[in-house]
Amino acid sequence: MDIFEQWESEIRGYCRAYPTVFQSASNARQIDENGKSYIDFFAGAGVLNFGHNNPAMKKAIIRFIENDGVAHSLDMYTTPKREFVQAFVDTILKPRNMQYKLQFMGPTGANAVEAALKLARKVTGRTDVVAFSQGFHGMTLGALACTANQYFRKAAGVPLTHVSHAPFETNLGCGAGCLETLRQAYLSPNSGYDTPAAFIVETIQAEGGVNIATKEWLHAVQALAHELGALFIIDDIQVGCGRTGSYFSFDDMGLDPDIVCLAKGIGGFGTPMAMNLVKPEHDAKWLPGEHTGTFRGQGISFVAGREGLRYFENDDLMKQTRAREVQITDRLKAIAKRYGKSNWEVRGKGMIHGLDMKDSPFTKSVAKTCFDSGLLIGACGVTSTVLKVIPPLTTPDKDLEEGLDILESAVGTVAGGGV
Repeated sequence: MDIFEQWESEIRGYCRAYPTVFQSASNARQIDENGKSYIDFFAGAGVLNFGHNNPAMKKAIIRFIENDGVAHSLDMYTTPKREFVQAFVDTILKPRNMQYKLQFMGPTGANAVEAALKLARKVTGRTDVVAFSQGFHGMTLGALACTANQYFRKAAGVPLTHVSHAPFETNLGCGAGCLETLRQAYLSPNSGYDTPAAFIVETIQAEGGVNIATKEWLHAVQALAHELGALFIIDDIQVGCGRTGSYFSFDDMGLDPDIVCLAKGIGGFGTPMAMNLVKPEHDAKWLPGEHTGTFRGQGISFVAGREGLRYFENDDLMKQTRAREVQITDRLKAIAKRYGKSNWEVRGKGMIHGLDMKDSPFTKSVAKTCFDSGLLIGACGVTSTVLKVIPPLTTPDKDLEEGLDILESAVGTVAGGGV
């Protein structure tokens, strides 16, 4: 690892938590150059919903490359892009009776958020946006302004303006009452509040600690946005694309967002792609080329993403994901009951779960012990007190059970003073 430490930037983060050199990967496992195998409960922070080197995607990508497919095309028309768009419309939009335009932009979730914010401001003619406490939306300046974490915000070097943060539902003492207070402030001519262009919210705050909003609260946010003439934006970047047991995290809620931001798992193979779903009446406000980007036509991402959509042609994988929600929840609750204090919490939906141990050094020690024992898992939350369980949806039963066993053993080791 000396070459990385000598030459790579100090900005390195994840490699400090996982100090080894990985050489290969398959489904829910990574293998380092010394031959040690690690079960992956991190999955690229939600990128690898369908596992490392998914066989169907790999075959399709190899075939695409061997046939001299168009790997880069800006926003020009290509056959793999057509196949992806058609499959997305037929498999995801039409069955839900959803009417959206598909906007491709730069390849990251932050790019999706930036485009959504820009369009909301263009549509409404307003500048301010409402985001929520503990939220994470990206590292570029607009997305970072919506992000709540002060550690990330302080690195901006400039004021992060035109975004205000309201309390997320799970904030102590908040919920519908906080939203009603906010509503009254916006409706009052004497509050000093400027009417916002948009409300942007995660249904599940993944980086924020796996905080889960209720259907009722999200409807209240949507209603407030529309009452004020603002757009309602759902950031589904980490918890979309099947992560919660349905394609969208909000599928069972009856919500009707103006814009849905997607990235991470949508490319399927770990290749970058981001896409916004935009209501046609809002999309019509764009002028051709008004929001652009060099990397919004990656052929490999379209090929892999199209293969990923095949998982949603029937309900098999999602049914398995929902069943595993129960399995993971039961195991984590058993761990919390055996080793935890009365204030430990388990939160989750589908195959994203958080074990909140309320103690940052303890949580980080557990994550390190897991790594030493062959499990990749990361801490999240405002003060890194939550272990986030986010394995590939395609994880084999044996690997899922073994990973949970390693996690339980690591908690026991740290709780017993073994680290």
